[in-house]
Amino acid sequence: MTLHAEGVSRSAGGHLILDGVDLALRPGHTTGVLGPNGSGKSTLLRLLAGLLTPACGLVTLDGDPIGELRRRAVARRVAVVEQQADTQVELTVADVVGLGRVPHRRPWAPGSPDDEQAVRTALEQAGLTGHAERAWHTLSGGERQRVQIARALAQQPRELLLDEPTNHLDIQHQLDLLALVAALPLTTVVALHDLNLAAMYCDDLLVLGRGRVVARGTPDEVLTEELIARVYRVRAEVTPSGPGGRPHIRFLGTLPPPRPPEGERRVG
Repeated sequence: MTLHAEGVSRSAGGHLILDGVDLALRPGHTTGVLGPNGSGKSTLLRLLAGLLTPACGLVTLDGDPIGELRRRAVARRVAVVEQQADTQVELTVADVVGLGRVPHRRPWAPGSPDDEQAVRTALEQAGLTGHAERAWHTLSGGERQRVQIARALAQQPRELLLDEPTNHLDIQHQLDLLALVAALPLTTVVALHDLNLAAMYCDDLLVLGRGRVVARGTPDEVLTEELIARVYRVRAEVTPSGPGGRPHIRFLGTLPPPRPPEGERRVG
């Protein structure tokens, strides 16, 4: 078993952000969460991590309500990589990755040999073995994202949640980072904007629109020309010309906004 969301809703500032969303993850698979800005992707990830509480519905971890579990216990299982991370404190790469061991230590306890081994393994998995002593502030955006993933891996989680990890990265670093994520033997949820990257690296997709589930399934099932037009208001050509025959999307232009229902008129 793993993380499940059952009919979760969440509001903020009087606005409904998520409305009755269900998500059942397949263990060991990578699930991409797609949708336009404001569709609720980040909120869903924070609910899955137990960082937010749903107004209604339930998030469970191995069948137990995540809100009833101790935060330390959740952090040992579920790791989160936020969109951006920064600090003014003088830290090395190894220091940042070592923060992932906090859920496994008693407060103020020094690091153990197990902690040191977990950090070494995480650095190796993220391709950062030679960067352990580099200062955080000297890293590029792509390197910082890899360090954040290594920090998450040092937690030794079974579930990994990533919120738009490719933002502000060039194409090479986007591909490298998602190839790393897809190869990890974890149950992974990643919020993405780029539909072609989602098609290349995700096993399953969930598409949100205005806080509701619009589609779910494999990239072949979900990424259709009709769905892209309906959700993103963009004309697109979808062909099976991506890696391994996966969908490839060629964008052709934007669509006009939908017409208001019959009998409804604009004011002003």
